[in-house]
Amino acid sequence: MESGSTNFRNLPNLLTGARIVAIPVVMVLLCFQGQWASFLGALVFMAAGATDFLDGFIARRHQLVSRFGKFMDPLADKLLVSAALIMLIPLGRVPAWMAVVIIGRELAVTGLRALAAAEGIILAPDRWGKTKTLLQMVALTALILHYPYQALDFQRLGTGLLWLALIVTLTSGVGYFQTFFRQYPESQQS
Repeated sequence: MESGSTNFRNLPNLLTGARIVAIPVVMVLLCFQGQWASFLGALVFMAAGATDFLDGFIARRHQLVSRFGKFMDPLADKLLVSAALIMLIPLGRVPAWMAVVIIGRELAVTGLRALAAAEGIILAPDRWGKTKTLLQMVALTALILHYPYQALDFQRLGTGLLWLALIVTLTSGVGYFQTFFRQYPESQQS
């Protein structure tokens, strides 16, 4: 149910905006070397990632779902994840090819969703898409932390989780394309 579709100043949308504002903060913190900068960067990234789950919950629970939120929420996620991936490449924490594959999938699905919307097809997020986002956020938090804490090697943990996130990211992307082509009229596919 959509309410307040013209009022974009509600709590869920403000949380989405906060996620976007957090992006340059994380980027600046990743420009500094050392455990403290990594710790603060991970803290800001994790808090921003948590707003993704909180804004959707609040929007549904209090019927504050809006067209603005439906557009900006997934965009904020993609911007946050993409910025973190890109910033972690020169630090040697994420392989460039992996960042390209993940960001490429995000762009492809975003384009597909725009095409689907133009054709009147709704490609709603599924459990794979939500799992993908959660895995990406957790993996990137660990990779931003990077340094070992209390004998826990966050770089190794984050790398393993990012591999898992990559598999789920690609699987969910394939699912979106399959759903689209099942619903897309055959006369339009040529």
